[in-house]
Amino acid sequence: MMNFRPYESSDSEKIISWIKDEYSFRQWSADRFGDFPITADDLNSHYAAQAYSRSFFTFTAYDENGVCGHMIIRYPDKKQKTVRFGFVIVDSERRGQGLGRKMLELAKDYARDFLHADKITLGVFENNPAALHCYLAAGFKVVDTEDEFFCINGEKWKCIEMELIL
Repeated sequence: MMNFRPYESSDSEKIISWIKDEYSFRQWSADRFGDFPITADDLNSHYAAQAYSRSFFTFTAYDENGVCGHMIIRYPDKKQKTVRFGFVIVDSERRGQGLGRKMLELAKDYARDFLHADKITLGVFENNPAALHCYLAAGFKVVDTEDEFFCINGEKWKCIEMELIL
């Protein structure tokens, strides 16, 4: 059974071990981190900068086999009725086992029950069909918005905006 808890700095080594190459690193983080490869200290420093924010929450998913997923939840504005999911990742050795969907279910419950959100948003790159499939399976819908593009290593990557009404 999967559980969800606040991220601990000791989780960082395991989480970054799931990022095998720069392509997957950018699919996971876009341009939010510096150079690849990311280190445990990089991840911990990024989160430490948000430590006193009341609008940024880091989580780790775990099951009987240990740490198996990670993500953040943040409020994108001061209204605090919508939350945004980000940095969603699962153990690279266990992909395809439904871990992402299970983690998203736990995160949806947390957003609704503890953060009192009425909507969840997220962005996913068009070139990440596995993640897109996972989000659709978890109930997210593609939102018709103006296209957003990121310049990643000289390429234009389209970001698909998704939402889930709670």
